[in-house]
Amino acid sequence: MNELLVVVGDTLLDRDVDGTVARVCPDAPAPVLDEHTATERPGGAGLAALLAARAGHRVALVTAIAEDAAGARLCALLAAAGVTVYAMDLPGATPQKMRLRAHGQVLLRLDRGGPQQDPGEPPAATLAVLADAAAILVSDYGRGVTRQPAVRAALAAAAAPIVWDPHPNGAAPVHGARLTTPNLAEVRALSGDAGNGTRLSTAVRGGRALRDRWRSAAIAVTMGADGAVLCQSGPTPLVVPPPAAAGGDTCGAGDRFAATAALALARGALVSEAVQEAVAEATAYVAAGGVTTALAAPAATPAGDPAGVAAQPSASAVPVGPREAGRIIADVRARGGTVVATGGCFDLLHAGHVATLEAARRLGDCLVVCLNSDAGVRALKGPDRPLNPQDDRARLLAALGCVDAVVVFDEPTPATLLTWLRPDIWVKGGDYADGGPDLPESEVVQRYGGQTVIVPYLAGRSTTRLITTAQTRRSKEHV
Repeated sequence: MNELLVVVGDTLLDRDVDGTVARVCPDAPAPVLDEHTATERPGGAGLAALLAARAGHRVALVTAIAEDAAGARLCALLAAAGVTVYAMDLPGATPQKMRLRAHGQVLLRLDRGGPQQDPGEPPAATLAVLADAAAILVSDYGRGVTRQPAVRAALAAAAAPIVWDPHPNGAAPVHGARLTTPNLAEVRALSGDAGNGTRLSTAVRGGRALRDRWRSAAIAVTMGADGAVLCQSGPTPLVVPPPAAAGGDTCGAGDRFAATAALALARGALVSEAVQEAVAEATAYVAAGGVTTALAAPAATPAGDPAGVAAQPSASAVPVGPREAGRIIADVRARGGTVVATGGCFDLLHAGHVATLEAARRLGDCLVVCLNSDAGVRALKGPDRPLNPQDDRARLLAALGCVDAVVVFDEPTPATLLTWLRPDIWVKGGDYADGGPDLPESEVVQRYGGQTVIVPYLAGRSTTRLITTAQTRRSKEHV
């Protein structure tokens, strides 16, 4: 059985910049890092979801994502890993953590995103997926998702076992969580225990205090290389040592521990069995090389492509690209307006396209066009298409008065892009109007609470017909 694991929490964009240091800055006593590689991955709850998906589990992520280039990149990375994202609106900017490293040593961490912003209301589909979960992992990074009242109410009502990985700046776990998994430093911060005595005695004291405060069924205090200490209702804690010593990058080890425990509980394991399995899995994860090995092929970001979408014109006067689209959408939503989006290849722009775009724009306060990249058009239409490259197609669309922004995407469908854009209305042309199959994007639009509609189109207008007509006339001319 492939149980559905629902991960709930704050998602960040992590960026690791690796290089070498061979000199000091001439105007300040600071090392100069010559960049060699840069890799990006989801962080926070996003990393927990990504690791679980890479391990072969079915995973949904309930989180908050901002309408900026970093948010678009997160959606692309998560979708590529098979994670289904249920996103709430995040005011402000996507939080980012950038680590500058040389020879394996972190020289500096740069954080972006500003102060915590409370996420918007979750769509009905988000609350429904919590009710359908086989197991729930709350991966709290203290930025507001676990404080959202509707999310907390849904968690409190969920029938699935909940494993809650807390944060000192986050919300308290809902009462009745099956297992809460703070690390030793978090136990000290959350319980106020100064740490008198051994690490073990501190873990036991703090774990019991937090269990009583939060009314959790059990607390597993993770202790790195020393394994975990499980505090349940009985007077004697269970100490679970790791099966073998493991040194290395521990980034993501807590996420692997908590996800493993949640899935074990979903299969009916006792809490003690789940913690033992989680310790073994987290130890193996660190010994194998940590997050770098677990993700196998880190997602590198090409220069000039911060959103992970196809290369796009960068002229600031042309509203093409994720940055421009995000800015326009944020401005419309700040005024309480309606965001509309549509998509297609738009290879040879004709009157039918314009009619559809104008009808779509009349439905709201801005229109974003999701444009198939050149590779996407070839996959859909064949090796002889497109006739016009994506940059030209994007600029032509952006020049229309009814189009406010254009974003190019590489995937077979714009589902990943829609997860980030989250338009209030998704529009398709009238060739779907006669009771055919459901639109391929309808599920993702419904997931975030949007509405899919169909608008009429002008009969007899199509790019294929234009091409055929041109080829026929040329053939006659050469007869």
